[in-house]
Order: sequence, then structure tokens, then C-alpha cells
Amino acid sequence: MELRHLRCFIAVAEELHFARAAERLHIEQSPLSRTIKELEEELGVRLFVRTTRNTRLTVAGKLFLEHVQRVFIALEQARESVKAAANGFYGQLRVALSDGITPSRLSLLLALCRQEEPEVEIRLFEIPLAQQIRGLHDDLYDIGFGKSDEVGEGLIASAVWSDPLMVAVPERHPLLAYTRIPLDEVLRYPLVLCDPQVCEGHTRQIDRVLRRSNLDPLIAERVSSFDLMMALISAGFALGLVTEPYMTISRESGVVVRPLEGRSPMLTTYLLRREDETSEVISRFISRVQTIEFPKRLRPGVSAVSQMEKDVN
Repeated sequence: MELRHLRCFIAVAEELHFARAAERLHIEQSPLSRTIKELEEELGVRLFVRTTRNTRLTVAGKLFLEHVQRVFIALEQARESVKAAANGFYGQLRVALSDGITPSRLSLLLALCRQEEPEVEIRLFEIPLAQQIRGLHDDLYDIGFGKSDEVGEGLIASAVWSDPLMVAVPERHPLLAYTRIPLDEVLRYPLVLCDPQVCEGHTRQIDRVLRRSNLDPLIAERVSSFDLMMALISAGFALGLVTEPYMTISRESGVVVRPLEGRSPMLTTYLLRREDETSEVISRFISRVQTIEFPKRLRPGVSAVSQMEKDVN
């Protein structure tokens, strides 16, 4: 088995179309088909089901794809490590990011790392939580951030930041009559929430908050980005549930935030690492994480843009 077999397999697995995969690889379709056949013969399994109408992965093919992707990630990391060493870096820290991490905190953390340990190269990987957990076990990442402490055996999840959960409401919405909005009132309106495939840990924490009410949420849309969520809320499409620090950086006009009635629910960000990790570089990184302060709080009931303009003035 050679790397060319794996590259051809990934191209077909991602395109699910032999002609497009061949075009992507800049080869003819016939040698591509032969390469896939050679790979299947060596493995002793069928990787694809190919008909006149479509091409799809078999169960074995899907499993093989996960392993092959990890092979190429490891190769890329090896390549980058060699380049970093040639450019004067003498260490590397691979940090996985899942469920979103407050941009202001991330920039502060990276700046602090660069100031205190410039010889250590930090590489960031924005991936789903499940992939991060597998990658930590497989030594593809050294440390990670996510919004779940359900990480299984062999990993440690330490709470590092907790942020108040707020209701994001379109301007001139009836709920703005409340200073603090009851959860039951929120659930009478459509919601736009994060896609659980992208923000698994975030979704788990939001779901726990929603279960405090006997009402079922009306989910109008699932989105994979905070910016799209804000755009939909600003357009009056739905309400949203967001953490306070994200609202301090939002530039979307027409969105007002209110706290929930009662004690504000907190969404927690966890730092994930292997139990047996003894790296001093990682220990120093964790110490820096613990020094990062909370971003400036947003006053409830004020639009994010208005708050920022007042802060500047």
C-alpha cells in the first residue's frame, strides 16, 4: 500500500464520483479505478458501492476513511514540525478547538504564549468535539478546548471559563418588555440554535437549560456559525441563546440581549488533555489559560453594537 493509493481513496471518498475525483487528482479515470481496485484487493474488502447512478462508501470504506484522514494529519504535522525546526522553533503545541472559543480570550492566550515562549509553535485545529476526543487519544493533538466534560476514560476535562447564557432578541420584539425573560416565555417563540454536529458540547449544555421548562422548544434553524445566528436574529427570524462574551464582539445591528429570569445559567468551557500527559510545555500553557480574564461584560438590554460604540467613546 502506497500513499498514492490513499490519496486516490480520499479523493473518491470525498467526491463520491470517480470522474470528479480523477479531475481533482489530474489523472485519467481509468488509472484511478485501477488504483482503487488494487487497494480493495490488498485490504480484502470493498470500499465503494458503484452503480450507474452514484458511488457511495461501504461501512468498511467509512471506517477506513477515518483512519486514512488521521494518517494524512500526522504526515502534515510531521512536515510542519520539520519546517518549524528549520525556522528556529524548538517545540510544537497542537491545540484543538471545538464548540467555539471566545475570540477575545483566544487572541489574549495566543499573544501571551508568543510573548512568554516564542520558540514554541502553536498550531490550531478547529474540529468537532468527537474528532477532538479521538485525536487526543491518538496523539494527533496535545490539548483542546470544548464545552463538555463527557470525554471518557484516559482524558481529563478541567473547567476553565464559565459565561452567562443570554437571550438574543430582535429589536422591537415583545419580549423586550421583560428586564429578565422567563424561560417559558422564550420557548413560545422560534429559536435558532447551534448545529449539534458542529457544536456538540455547546448543544448539550443548551439542551440541559431548555429541559428546565415543561415546554418543548420550537427550533426554526440549526446553524454552524455565530455570525449566521446573529444575522437570523437581527432579521427577526427567531430568538437565540448565546454566551455573554460573544455578544461583546458582535457587529450585527438590531440584536438586543436580555438575561434569563432567575439565576443566569452558565455555559462552561473545558480544557481537555490526556491523563498521562507530563509535558512541561503543556503545563505552562495550562497556567497561561488560567490567567486569562473574562472579557468586559455586556449590560443586559443593550444592543451589542451600541455597547461597543459607548465603550469606544
